[in-house]
Amino acid sequence: MRLTARVMPNASSDAIQGRMVDDAGREFLKLRVSAVPENGKANCAVEKLLAKVLKLPKSAVRVVTGETSRIKGVDIDTEPGSAAARQIEEWMGHG
Repeated sequence: MRLTARVMPNASSDAIQGRMVDDAGREFLKLRVSAVPENGKANCAVEKLLAKVLKLPKSAVRVVTGETSRIKGVDIDTEPGSAAARQIEEWMGHG
């Protein structure tokens, strides 16, 4: 399952802020991570945060696009209909 996320690094805490829509109508999940955006630290924090909240192993969550951008494509290994998939659909307003 692919998720688009907009990440705010260097935040005071790690949190999922919810679904947002940009001016072009693209949907994404807004995340805050306390890690700094250098040497992939913020990307690792994104993977860790999503894995923790979705109750998945960290290896099941990977930033695959936008490594140096605030907008990231995140692949999440989960089965359709699983608790993690339902949570993602709820975040994105499809559940």
